Amino acid sequence: MEDQSVVDVGDVRLAYRTWGESLGSPVVLLHGLGDSSANWAAAGALLGEEWRVYAIDLRGHGESDWPDEYGFEQMRDDVLEFLDACEIDRAGVVGHGMGGIVAGLLAEEYPDRVERLVLIETPPPFRPDEPTEFGPQGPIDYDEAAVPAVLEQIDDPDPRRKEGLGQIVAPTLILAGGPESTMDQSRLADMASLVPDCRLVTLGGGHRPHEADPGQVAARVTEFFTS
Repeated sequence: MEDQSVVDVGDVRLAYRTWGESLGSPVVLLHGLGDSSANWAAAGALLGEEWRVYAIDLRGHGESDWPDEYGFEQMRDDVLEFLDACEIDRAGVVGHGMGGIVAGLLAEEYPDRVERLVLIETPPPFRPDEPTEFGPQGPIDYDEAAVPAVLEQIDDPDPRRKEGLGQIVAPTLILAGGPESTMDQSRLADMASLVPDCRLVTLGGGHRPHEADPGQVAARVTEFFTS
């Protein structure tokens, strides 16, 4: 059964959804730009059969506060404080798109908090050949000011993102959406090669495989977390 709640972390209030037994091993889900925890509903419910699942509305999205400040490091720190507030010492962390960047930064900076890491359709830390395009996938449920701030950081990535991938000690799985995806797939293998213990798997299903085929994504995540 899905539950919804809020928690204050630093200067923002974060909304989140949970699935699964309260004593289960924790898994944290982070959504992409313009999405929210609602986009994890199907996959989160399936993962909740095995885990205690927390899907967060990142700042500027969904029911969380919209503070008009949208740096990836700020989002990372929000997630860290969320873990503290919910008394989660270590968790499996799954991030899609923008959420994958935040998840990676968390694993780099706070390796003792991330048990295993899954990055779904996450932009690599290389300047793209063409500017990243973004179009709403449905009703707008996010601060429109977050879009240019996030796209700027994706299109002109901080060099520390690339350097930091080598500091990730958590076993890492990168899931790619394949040729159906709207995100360039050409440098995902380069990103995977920079993470010491990393596997790249192409699922298909486009840029949102956790929505296109939540059963397959939940099965892949569960298999990886239990291997």
